[in-house]
Amino acid sequence: MKNLAKTKWFIYGTYLLLVFSTLLICFVLLKNGDNSINKIVTSFFEVAENRTFDYRQSIKVNRQNSFPNKDIVILAIDDASMESLWDKYGEWPIPRNVYADIIEYLETEQPKAIIFDLMFIKSLKTSKDADSKLISTMNKYSNIYTGINFDNMDYDAREPINLPERLSVKVNNTSKANFIKYKNCRPIIDGLLNGNVNVASTNTERDADGIIRHFSPIMLYNNNYYPHLAFKAGADYILNKNLEQLYIDNDRNLQVEDVKIPLTSHGNAILNWYSHFDSISNTYPLYKLINEMSPDFQGTKFNFKDKFIFLGVTADSMYDIKSVPIEKKYPGVTIQATVLNNILDNNFIKKTDSYLNVLITAAVILLVGAIVMLSNSTVFALLSTVLFGIAYVFVSYYILVLYNLWIPIVLPVLAVVAAFTLSILAKYLMKSRDFEYQYKLATLDGLTELYNHRYFQDTLRKQIDIARRYNQSVSLIICDIDFFKKFNDTYGHQTGDAVLRQVAQTLKKNSRVTDFVCRYGGEEMSIILPNTNAEEAMLLANRICSAVSEKPFHITPVDKTNITISLGVSTFPDNAQTPQDLIEWADKGLYYAKEHGRNQVGRY
Repeated sequence: MKNLAKTKWFIYGTYLLLVFSTLLICFVLLKNGDNSINKIVTSFFEVAENRTFDYRQSIKVNRQNSFPNKDIVILAIDDASMESLWDKYGEWPIPRNVYADIIEYLETEQPKAIIFDLMFIKSLKTSKDADSKLISTMNKYSNIYTGINFDNMDYDAREPINLPERLSVKVNNTSKANFIKYKNCRPIIDGLLNGNVNVASTNTERDADGIIRHFSPIMLYNNNYYPHLAFKAGADYILNKNLEQLYIDNDRNLQVEDVKIPLTSHGNAILNWYSHFDSISNTYPLYKLINEMSPDFQGTKFNFKDKFIFLGVTADSMYDIKSVPIEKKYPGVTIQATVLNNILDNNFIKKTDSYLNVLITAAVILLVGAIVMLSNSTVFALLSTVLFGIAYVFVSYYILVLYNLWIPIVLPVLAVVAAFTLSILAKYLMKSRDFEYQYKLATLDGLTELYNHRYFQDTLRKQIDIARRYNQSVSLIICDIDFFKKFNDTYGHQTGDAVLRQVAQTLKKNSRVTDFVCRYGGEEMSIILPNTNAEEAMLLANRICSAVSEKPFHITPVDKTNITISLGVSTFPDNAQTPQDLIEWADKGLYYAKEHGRNQVGRY
């Protein structure tokens, strides 16, 4: 039983070692994915995990009716507006003085901010007067925002520009977050860049699968930090236009007063998504606003008071359409609005790091392993494991909804499958070892570790049946230790048991692999010799007799003595036709050997 317990603990230990070795390998690959294999593994887990996040976000948006903030409005240059503006002004893009008129009209409504998701770059189509009017109007108000764009493309025709110091922001970063570095900037017209207009980046970063799940609140260019457009608008509102320095704590939280934006190791913030802005009339087509601006307009006007107004393109033909977790076609301006919405709601997603992911996966493995190991039924273990996996997926969804925490699904679910498989395998190995142990208890003699008498009888019968069927011979050797009773009386039974074990091992060592060495009873032992004729059996019996007589046997740790045995041999079908007759014939040979001086092979 001690051996069986050791075997079980060995299997448990091997199982746990294998599981945690797998976890360690996964952790190292995910943490330090540099070579091609690591990148493939990392990419698989990243893409698969991102898809589970998308699915959770889609369910949340559809089930929770998570509508965007009503104070955020999108003035959309949609397909209808494109057609209307084209007819009205005869060209695209429309003259920039029109945007100046729009600003003047909107400012009468006292909005909180007007944010242009547009880049006013130099253009041959735009007149200087139109540009001048736009510049003067935008610089006139402190709540106007417009965008620039950073990139890492190498252009021979464009040299990296130096941006005004007023556009940068100081960052006190005590974390290990590494922000995206850019080496190029697409400039806008000088009157905006060097004026008083709030200028910030409109950059959006896609994941490997082309879907936008996060944004960079700040980014590096020419060793300076520059804020994201919507982030700056939100931070300015929270800080009362006092966005001069940002703090990032040791846990990678970007702090803006009471708002904490959890950042990834790459300095990105993961967005929480809402129902489409069209769903509660947060989107207003630009052509309707231009109609409102007409002096003879008679309809109901949209109320822009205290609103954050984004102006950008939503028309498919303008190529500013992206993919996000909840929708394949999502305008860039709506992503900007979502960023601001997250800031106002303090509603960003935090993703667990690699260390916590490994701990979660380890806990999953231990729980599944315990379920399987403690279950008596494989069906029950399978159903319990499936239900546990389903429950984990549901819990991960509700943790995302309730706590904005993104915990992994892919690795833990794979760990559930692996843990179940390995646990079943471990149980199978334990049962096999247990069966083997029970089989040995039923077939082996406890003292000599030879086959026992019952096994001897069953095997002899089977071998005779085989020999009879295939017209073969089978022989039997029965041996007895000479003067064993006198030996026990002289040295004691414990020494006698030791001698029995040593004789048994000598018989096994000098027999063939195909032979069956058994303890017949007392000091008698037997050897069944399959497919062996009488002459071969006699040769083997004489060899065994000599091996025993020539070997010194230990009777104490220092004292040795010599032992002899007497043997009898019989062969089927020469001497007998049944197991009983074969045993009786070998016994007669054994008695003959004892009567004629012992230490020899007798044959009747």
